[in-house]
Amino acid sequence: MNITKKEKHLVSIIKGQTEKWNKDNITRTKAYENFFVLHPEIRWSYLAGMVSRNAGWNMCDLEGVWYSKILHQKYRRQLFLTYEEANWRIFEDAYPQLLLYHYSTKYKRPLFHLFPHFFITDFITNEWFSFWEQGNRDRLMTALIINEQNIIEPIIKKRSLVFHSILFFLQDCMHFSTVLFPTCKGELYGASVSHFRNVDERIELGKRLADLLFREELFPLFFEFASRTEPTGSRFDYEQYRKRPRLYETPMLRAVYPIVPHRPVEPKNWGVKKKVKKEWFLEAQWKENPLLTDWFDHKQKQLHTTVMFKNLILKKEKKGRQ
Repeated sequence: MNITKKEKHLVSIIKGQTEKWNKDNITRTKAYENFFVLHPEIRWSYLAGMVSRNAGWNMCDLEGVWYSKILHQKYRRQLFLTYEEANWRIFEDAYPQLLLYHYSTKYKRPLFHLFPHFFITDFITNEWFSFWEQGNRDRLMTALIINEQNIIEPIIKKRSLVFHSILFFLQDCMHFSTVLFPTCKGELYGASVSHFRNVDERIELGKRLADLLFREELFPLFFEFASRTEPTGSRFDYEQYRKRPRLYETPMLRAVYPIVPHRPVEPKNWGVKKKVKKEWFLEAQWKENPLLTDWFDHKQKQLHTTVMFKNLILKKEKKGRQ
């Protein structure tokens, strides 16, 4: 593709900024949320920031008090790498889109013709052009959810052994993996990640989370939390606001995980061979109450009981062998 010298320079700047902010979970979270402050019309960036916080909490849980006692170190490492690779890949794809939109507003003309330099799919390219003309914020947010979940589908399949393991099955069925939106009042809202391996389920979850995040009565509470709370990866981020906080059960991300080097791979243009389902754009459907404060506490107690029961059995087996 023939582009001007100025456009080549812009592509270089965006690649540099993407690499800078794609170091780890903390930098990604900040980049998403900072972009939303600059461009609140791009709602997906705030959703991505809040979901990224959850990814950090899930990563750090693996090295925390409870999961480290029930999950083998090798399995914990594989699960961490799955979270890390998927979130790295989403950022690698999405952040250039956000920056090109930013420069489009600066230069007052769409620059989405530069998307191929970042291997961005035809599907989401068309959606950005449509947004530029029509300004449908919710349509773009849903389209970005659809695109990114299809982007990480090969990663989910590649690491199928992690997701097919008995431990992940138990975690999935018991809803220990839950996306939470905290408030500074100590409340927890969110939705469960059910059937994580299914792209349709992940898209539906993303739509429900988006619907919840931008509810008129709740958005100010979530935004207050994000504005006041520096992301660390530790669940201390939100436990500090709770009535009976469990302050030190998970470590800070940078205290337990090094920077993970990733090898860029040219992604497949999934929208060319794969059909975009009409139901992906339908309104989100809720089956559960999104206020999860008491529910989450109950599930945490279940986890703690499971860990203590397992340790008790191991002690008895060890004693019986002596």
